[in-house]
Amino acid sequence: MAIFGTSKKGEKKEKRAAKKGAARSRTHAEGKAHEIIRAPWFSEKAILGTEQGVYVFAIPASATKADVAGAVKELYKVEPVKVRVANLPGRRVSKRSRAGKAVRARRRKAYVYLKAGDKIEFA
Repeated sequence: MAIFGTSKKGEKKEKRAAKKGAARSRTHAEGKAHEIIRAPWFSEKAILGTEQGVYVFAIPASATKADVAGAVKELYKVEPVKVRVANLPGRRVSKRSRAGKAVRARRRKAYVYLKAGDKIEFA
């Protein structure tokens, strides 16, 4: 029985548990895999990592590790072991105009680790 409110003692805990369960059950947005994984990241370092089962993808700033893992599972039919995310800062570049300098957009990439023997084919 509550002194200052209308709810009982156990009701708050049940509501909190229901909210947590709902958040955990949704691993990624269904059908949004192409929005989460924008493109594979092709750099010298990323290509060398594919030999060890590490693949790099460009992702939006709002994507979480769970979103990336679910999107990789949906698109490429492989189960990721681990996902790491890196935020890259905007780059200052020289501009050939009166302004003199500009800033390139910041980016975000995800490193997806697969089990030994699993592969992703991009071609």
